Amino acid sequence: MSRKHYTPRYSKYKRNNFPVLLLVGLLLAGAGAFALFGPFSPFKVTTPVPSVSKPVASSSVPQSQASSSASSEVTPPVVEGVGIFKDAYPKASQALAGMSVKEKVGQVFLFHAPTTGDVQTVTNYQPGGFFLSANSFEKKTPEQVRDMLLGYQQASKVKMALAVDEEGGTVTRISQFSVLAPKKFRSPQVVFANGGFDGVSKDTIDKADLLLSYGINVNLAPVADVTFEKSAYMFPRAFGRNGTRTAEFVKTVVEAANSKKLSSTLKHFPGYGSNPDTHTGVVTDNREMKTFRDSDFLPFQAGIEAGAPCVLVSHNIVTAMDGENPASLSKEVHRILREELGFTGVVMSDDLSMQGLREKAGEKSAAPAAFSAGNDLLLSTDISGDFEALYAAVQNGTITQERLDESVLRILAWKYSMGILSE
Repeated sequence: MSRKHYTPRYSKYKRNNFPVLLLVGLLLAGAGAFALFGPFSPFKVTTPVPSVSKPVASSSVPQSQASSSASSEVTPPVVEGVGIFKDAYPKASQALAGMSVKEKVGQVFLFHAPTTGDVQTVTNYQPGGFFLSANSFEKKTPEQVRDMLLGYQQASKVKMALAVDEEGGTVTRISQFSVLAPKKFRSPQVVFANGGFDGVSKDTIDKADLLLSYGINVNLAPVADVTFEKSAYMFPRAFGRNGTRTAEFVKTVVEAANSKKLSSTLKHFPGYGSNPDTHTGVVTDNREMKTFRDSDFLPFQAGIEAGAPCVLVSHNIVTAMDGENPASLSKEVHRILREELGFTGVVMSDDLSMQGLREKAGEKSAAPAAFSAGNDLLLSTDISGDFEALYAAVQNGTITQERLDESVLRILAWKYSMGILSE
């Protein structure tokens, strides 16, 4: 309507309906006060955190840094969220907003810590973290280990996730060295046989105390795989009992680790079973989906419900879910983890250098495919090769800025939630 149409109506109400106008004014004032201070106040409006199946980005990216296909629109910061890290998303979104594209790409890598040039690697790539094998600790004193890890953190703009595989038994990275630990941690099967679930809880707390005393904040454990065959590759590392009992074991470990603010990692989703070793070749799992739902998924579900912040995905080809791709490269496997099991934490790939993936991927670097499939954090031994491949994929638009921000936001929220990052 034109301004001319409104003028006489306004004049009429002004002359004859002053009481009505007064009443309307009071009502409008009340509505304004309710909007300002009530539940729909703009000061309380929030942008939701990524949902289980389709997270959203929460940071603007300068146009000069954005890829040709990426959006340069400013996205409002997250001020409230849902999911396991919901309370940490406000800080995470603020940190994300100040990062360059290269820093974001670095953040989605958990590099195998090199034994030489390690600090320079942190400076050059600003990775989300390092995973450390035994050669990082061999022949070092406790003071040297602490100084080494502190040096990594000092060289990093964003505090790093520092991870080890301290499962116990056949896989120990630190406790195998008597100078660094009072004892070598025993396998889960032995711990349970001697002390039941109380023993498992105490063992987990002892591990957490040791790792945290050095500055290690992530344990790539527990093994949540269900296997009964003593000759199987995973059996010595697994709990060695049925899905229900393994679920109770996993729940116990996660709760104990969380009580100490040590990040645990459920592995190897969707369940390794009695399959061969993917370190040495392609592995195909032909079990029916019912087996996974009735058994293999149970420990992962229990760990997720207990608050596990991380899940590691295997390189097994699970034909019931995806007959072509290793689990780590399968969008369907990641969909199941996110949507059916309801996991909202950090999903990480197994090491991208493992032969079982290299043979199947058939490309120079599997990093772009692994990231596109749904992994947030990529375990990588080929530092420069995998970094450059993923960075190029972001630059050419194969991977969007929105997809990159989604994972970086989740990683930062994880770090704040677990105390790796602070104010």
